This record gives sequence, C-alpha cells and structure tokens, in this order.
Amino acid sequence: MNAESRGEDRKVAAQVNELSGTVHGPAVQARDVHGDIHLHHATPPLPKPNQLPATGVLVGRTTALSRLDAIRTRLEESGVPAVAVVSGPAGIGKSAVVLHWAHRERAAFPDGRLFADLQGHAADAPVQPAEVLGRFIRAFGIMPERIPGGLAERSALYQSLVSERRLLVVLDDAVSAAQVSPLLPASAGSVAVVTSRMRLGGLLARGAQAVRLDRLGADAALELLEKTVGDDRVRDEPGAARELVQLCAGLPLALCVAAARLATRPNRPLTDMVEALTNERQRLSALSMEDDMTIRAALMLSYGTLSPSEAARVYRLLGLFPGATIDARAAAAMANLSRAEIRRLLDVLVDANLLDDAPGGAVRMHELTRLHAREMAEEHDTDADRAEAVRRVLDWYLHTAAAASRTVMPYRRVTYDAIVHVPAEQVAFDGSAAALDWLERELPNLRTAVRTASERGLFPTAWQLVEALWPLFLYRGLHAERLEIDQMGLAAARDGANPRAEAKMLNRTGLALRALGRLDEAAVHFRGAVDIWRREGDAQRIAGGHRRLGLLELDRGRVAEAVALFEEALDGYRRTGEQRRAARTLGDLGDALTRQGRTREAVARLTEARRLLVPESDPYNQARMLILLGRARVGEPEAAGLLDEGLREMRRIGSDAGEALALEALGDLAARERRLEDARTFYEEALRLLSARGADVGPVKERLVRLGET
Repeated sequence: MNAESRGEDRKVAAQVNELSGTVHGPAVQARDVHGDIHLHHATPPLPKPNQLPATGVLVGRTTALSRLDAIRTRLEESGVPAVAVVSGPAGIGKSAVVLHWAHRERAAFPDGRLFADLQGHAADAPVQPAEVLGRFIRAFGIMPERIPGGLAERSALYQSLVSERRLLVVLDDAVSAAQVSPLLPASAGSVAVVTSRMRLGGLLARGAQAVRLDRLGADAALELLEKTVGDDRVRDEPGAARELVQLCAGLPLALCVAAARLATRPNRPLTDMVEALTNERQRLSALSMEDDMTIRAALMLSYGTLSPSEAARVYRLLGLFPGATIDARAAAAMANLSRAEIRRLLDVLVDANLLDDAPGGAVRMHELTRLHAREMAEEHDTDADRAEAVRRVLDWYLHTAAAASRTVMPYRRVTYDAIVHVPAEQVAFDGSAAALDWLERELPNLRTAVRTASERGLFPTAWQLVEALWPLFLYRGLHAERLEIDQMGLAAARDGANPRAEAKMLNRTGLALRALGRLDEAAVHFRGAVDIWRREGDAQRIAGGHRRLGLLELDRGRVAEAVALFEEALDGYRRTGEQRRAARTLGDLGDALTRQGRTREAVARLTEARRLLVPESDPYNQARMLILLGRARVGEPEAAGLLDEGLREMRRIGSDAGEALALEALGDLAARERRLEDARTFYEEALRLLSARGADVGPVKERLVRLGET
C-alpha cells in the first residue's frame, strides 16, 4: 500500500463517528464544528381548541352586543381577565346572543375558544366543575390519563395551560357562582362569558359585568319572524304579523317555534297561526308564569300539527331520554324504529324547531321543550309504553358500552345479563381507540343512564353499566368522574340486594379512592368486599382482595404487612388456577421483597412471574417485570439492560405510569453509581410524567432532595 493510500485510509478512519451504549433522549453526531452550537429541544405547540357550537339568526340585540364589546375593550385596556354574566329568563335568547358575539369576535382570541353546557336547569343534575375542567384540559391535547382527579389539582393544571394565552371561554346555563368559578381563566388576555337564568351575584361581587336581556321589541321580533319564515307573508300581512309577535310576547324561542311551523306551510296565512295560537294561550291561561304560557302555547301548536303522527310519538319519547345529546342510534332503539326511519323523523322535528343540531350528528332539546315533550308523553302514552321506551334505550346503552368494553379488554370475563331488548342495529367498534373514544364522548349520557336505571329500580342495569365503563377509567383516568359513577354503581348493587355485585362495586370504588390518595377509605371498601367474598366462598375473589389490601400497605410504606398479604393472595390464585393474576401478584411480592433487601428471593419471584406471563397478552405487566427485575438486580451487570428494555417497552405501549417507574429505577441506579447528573435527568423526567398524571410525586421529590445533598 502506497503512502497516498495509507493517508486516505487514515482520513476515512478519522471520519468514523460511533455511538455506543444506551442513549436516553436526542443525540447529535457531527464531524467538523466551526463556531458555537446551540441545541434546542422542540416542544410541540398545544392545539388551539375551537368548541363553539353553531349559531342561528340573531336580531335586535345591539345593546347586549355593545355591552360585550365594551367588556372586551376594558380587558385590553386593563390587562386583567374579564367575566361577563348574561342573564335573563328561559327562552329569551341568552345562548344565541353569546354565541353570535363569540363567533364574531373569534379573531380576538387566537389561542382558542372553549365552550361548556353546564346544564344548570336540565332534567339531569348540573355538570360538576371538575368534569368540565377535564374536558377543557383534554381540548389542549393533554391525554386523559395525565389529568389529575381532584378539583384543586385540575384547576391548577388548567390555569397553567391557559396562562399567557388569549382565550374565550363560554359557560352556558350556569346555576351558581360556585359552579362557574373554577372554570374562569386567570390569564390576562382572556374573557369568560357566562349565561344563566340567575343573576349570579357572587360573580358580580367579584368584578364580573352584568348583561341583562329583555324581550325583543316589536320591530326586532318582526324582523326575526320575517327572517325565520323566509317568505313575503310577514310583509303581506303586517297586522297578523304584529298580532303574532304580541302573542309570542317577544320571546325568541316562542317566535322561532311559531315561525318554523309557518315555514313548513308556505300556503297558510298568518291569520290561521294567530287564531290557533290565541286559542292555545286561552287554554293555558291558568298558568301563573306568562313566559311559560307563551312558550308552551307555541310548543303545543307546533306539536299538534306534527306530521306524520310517528314524529309526534318520537317527540314525546325524546322528552324521556336519559341524557343531554341524543344519538340517532339511541333514539332508534328507544322508539323501536330503524335508523333510517328515525333520521327522517328527527329531521322533521329539527325543521319544526323542536330539536337543535348538536356536534357529531346528534340532536338536543331545549330544556323547556323537553319538559313539554315529557308532559305530552304522560298525557298520551301509557305507563307501560313509557317504561318500555326508557328500558329500550337503557338496554341500548348497556349493550353498546359492553361492546366497547369487550373491544378494549377482550379477556375480561364479564356477563351483562340485565339486557332485555337486544338492539336490532348493533354498534361495532373499529379497534380500542374508537371504543374508548365512544365511551368518553358518551360518558355524560352513560352517567345519566346509570342514575335513571337506579331511579326506576333497574338496579342490575345500573351497576352493569358501571362495570362496562372500567376500561375507560383504567386507560384514561377521569378520576373525579370515576368515583362519582362507581359510587352510583355501589348504591345500585346494594339497593338491588345483590351481594356479589356489591363486592364488585366495593372493589371498583376502592380503586377509585386509592387513585385519589384516599387510602384509609379505600381499605374500608376492600375489606368490605373481602367479607362478602368469604360469605360467598369465592377463593379467587378473596385473593384479589388480599392483593388490593397489600397494594395499600405498600403505598403506606408498610412493607412487611404488604408481603404477608401478597403471599396470601398468591396462594389463593394458585389454588384457583389463575395464572395471569398469580404472575401479577408475584411481581408485587418481588417489589416488596426488594424493598426489604431480600433481593435473592425477589429475583426468584420475578423470574417466575416473567415465565408465567410469556403466554399471556399482557404487555404492561411483562414490561413491569423487567423493571422490577432490574431493581432487584442493582449492582449486577444485567440491571441496566433490564431497566432500559423495560423503559422501551413502556414507551412503546404508551404507559406514562410504567415509563415513570422505569425512569425512577434508572435514576436510583445512576445515583448508586455516582452518575449524579444522569440521576437528576431521570428523576426530573419521572417527576414531569407523574405530575401530569396527578400522581403522588413525593418519593421522586425526596430523591431529588437527597441528590442535591450528595
């Protein structure tokens, strides 16, 4: 080889850039560097939510709109967040005014527009602030499993997300200042607009601005009528038009219902509508509230002329619907009709202004319309017909929720035997994500279905609905919502005098309490379940109770007590042939033994657990065993490799909790090996993940403190 060739070989060798070992996070490889290097870790921007529903025709509200404009202007001048309370009686058009203004001013709020229907005067209970905060936080792209359960923690996370952002938050149909206060953004460039039938003096006392809506004046009411009817009749019959406006008392809801009726009958003169509405008002004259009489008269008139008659039946049944938004498939099950037929009839009701379109192809009823529809059902349908319709839709929800649950967790051995009416048109889910999305989207209706089933004495339906929701809470957290629903399931099981169901719901509620850090309360529930399983003679369930109690002892740091409970649970699972559950318990036992310093025993237990899990479809626990084995084998060469592999697997399956577990273990290993900066990096990343989930971060913070003292 000549000198030139040897020189080229040395040149190539000098250019080789190898990267070996385990790397966590981004890495940069470079050959020649000239000048400074600046590395920036890019954080993807949060999405900008736009949750505003569509809005319709608005007339005659210049004063209210100007008032809202002035509130926004003062915000820009003062630099503090602004709150407006738009109040007025039912049917006056509060939502229409606010949504019209919100859409018009959307450019002033470039960081997003949030909307929540608080259902302050709905048939169901008002929506709790913690639930709304959960929805708002998810709108910013935060995964549900990272959202804490407590109201205070959710509020803190929400305020962190909206800090330094210009947002518009619309809170519709509030019932109290307490319901609204946690939802108000504290960022300087944001505006919150609240609608309520109440004046919400508590908000006004804290600086909110009041916008009070009155009835429409005659000219504005005529303009609304003309725009809604959409033809020349208002101009051609000015006298009848003014009389119709007077009969509707300037209430937009009554005017829109009457106008929708006219719009579907283009050849009918306004005088016919005036005569019919006059007669209806006289029939309802005994009512004490003028507004109610006016709106109900308009609703009665529209209802009385519904065609075909099947549309009237569907209208009545929807007044009984257990939920806020109504899916066409659920409505079809309730009315025992095909989906194609129900869609046609829902369109008839939408055209008559008796239903409103809702996101996702669903519909919804104004609460006054719902009350009227319910009254009509009580007047025209038998008790048996009404009960069967409600039972059908509850069975549809249970059947569909069960299908979603099986899609996500096919290995669960759960029987849903409360279903009487199997839906003719069943819902199939295209994978776990679609099933979980449906469960989350329908959660408010599912909660109402649980409550409705309990109120009607359908206790198995109620607690089995709760049972079907388990995958949603396991995978997506929703801790605050979870506890409320689990408690309803427990009450239904007890009211139905079903001890096995009661024990299942005690376990469910105990797990929800544990997730919220309420360990003593969780223990009471777990022990209550074990007592029932003992009376029932169910050894496998007793073992499960001992395992859960062991986890609580481990949470408290009482390791010896935890070891005893895990060994008792393991014995029960082995005697009943529960291999997967035995493997999980071996993992818990190995973890506890490691904490006691009994590492040889821990390694034996964890190795056995890995062997038992080989044929199981349980990637989380397979990865968990790798991490626990890595912990147990600290000081051996294999420890780092086991922890790295466990971390990769947890990241692959998307488990934040598992990833944090691996990062803590890697931090402990680095600290032991005096790699203090590596340890700090691992701990801080684990802290970030746990904080985002609302989990207990105390142990990680203690590690960081000890690291700083080193």
